[in-house]
Amino acid sequence: MNNAIEIKNLCKNYPSFSLKDVNITLPKGYIMGYVGANGAGKSTTIASLLGLIKSDSGFCLIDGKQMSQMTKAEKSGVGVVLDECNFPETLTWKQVDKFMKKIYHNWDSEKFTSDCIKWKLPEKTQVFKYSKGMKMKLSIAAAMCHGAKLLVLDEATSGLDPVVRNEILDILLDFVQDEENSVFMSSHIISDLEKVCDYITFIKDGRIIFSAEKERLTEQYGILRCSNSDFEKIDKTAVIAFNQNSFSTDALVHKSRIAGDYIIDKANVEDIMLYYMKEGKE
Repeated sequence: MNNAIEIKNLCKNYPSFSLKDVNITLPKGYIMGYVGANGAGKSTTIASLLGLIKSDSGFCLIDGKQMSQMTKAEKSGVGVVLDECNFPETLTWKQVDKFMKKIYHNWDSEKFTSDCIKWKLPEKTQVFKYSKGMKMKLSIAAAMCHGAKLLVLDEATSGLDPVVRNEILDILLDFVQDEENSVFMSSHIISDLEKVCDYITFIKDGRIIFSAEKERLTEQYGILRCSNSDFEKIDKTAVIAFNQNSFSTDALVHKSRIAGDYIIDKANVEDIMLYYMKEGKE
């Protein structure tokens, strides 16, 4: 299987933060959610992937090549969407269309126009008058219309209302219907990732805690509910993190490592993330 993204042993050191041995693989045709707390290393990883910063060691490949090795035509196969719209705010989307034609020889004006109309972006309104959701739709339309096979989104749904977020997630799902297209999106909105992602990668304090298929994660983990006395008998290597009160304990566990007749509820992606984020447990 060909990979849209391969990140191998990526390290980047700053005075107050280090990205440590990051390994991520995204097969073509899928959506990966990259999640972690603010400052965990998501944006540093993406900047390294796009060649915007130089790593200290390791490497990042997009379709088998580093960005620095790509031709201009190959780079046009990568669409990037950040959490802010970066077009001059005095432009209309019609003017954005003309502007992008001059930059990309393979710019698809027909598709861009069709998307802007379909997503109800006002034709004669300048960008600065757009809502944040409209600006994001414009950014995504532009990212997809220069031959992009990979979309890289850094907190693109942050600050949007739920209706607009759902519309954008549906756009991403449509994009990967062509099995050659892929999406790598960072977000702290776990419900968004749960809805659309095939793979989930979780980073904490600069280290990858896990990177796996979403379905495998929800099959592997469960929420154990038991008395405190029963919890003391549990193999602690099975426990990721736990909440305890005077009488009972809830814990995220590896289901396969729990022996005995215990209540283990299904864990969704949000459950898994929240337990992993607990202090003192990795």
